[in-house]
Amino acid sequence: MREVIGVGDMKVSDNPEIEQITFSLGSCIGVVIYDPAVNVGGMLHFMLPDSEIDKDKGIARPFMFADTGIPRLFKGAYKLGAKKNNLKVVVVGGSRLMAQQVSFDIGKRNYLALRKIFFKNNVMTDYEDVGGNVNRTVRLLIRTGDVFIKTSGVGEIKV
Repeated sequence: MREVIGVGDMKVSDNPEIEQITFSLGSCIGVVIYDPAVNVGGMLHFMLPDSEIDKDKGIARPFMFADTGIPRLFKGAYKLGAKKNNLKVVVVGGSRLMAQQVSFDIGKRNYLALRKIFFKNNVMTDYEDVGGNVNRTVRLLIRTGDVFIKTSGVGEIKV
């Protein structure tokens, strides 16, 4: 069963029948985590680096922001039995869209916010496909932990 993670959304699961997927990651970033010991995985699709720009929206839609969404993704997986030391972590997106000016580069700002949070919490990534100027789609199979990234103009790879 396919579970779509929309923009500003997050889901975690231990259901082996679930395939999580998020589409069209441009400047947004997709974070995928998976614990193979308990077959628990999750995915976050965040848009912006910092909820401080709109505190009310940060409360109402925490998955829109790196600083509020990333902790909730990890905590959601922990509630299903995942352990931090077991997690496979994949980061996808953070592109610079053609219309963006270098000074505004939200993709880069999103990535830097993620790196800051990961550094502070001692989280290492297993694979990253970030930057550039392409859209990406990422999917996670809860049964196996397999992660697939489809890049515009390149096709899909298993990471």
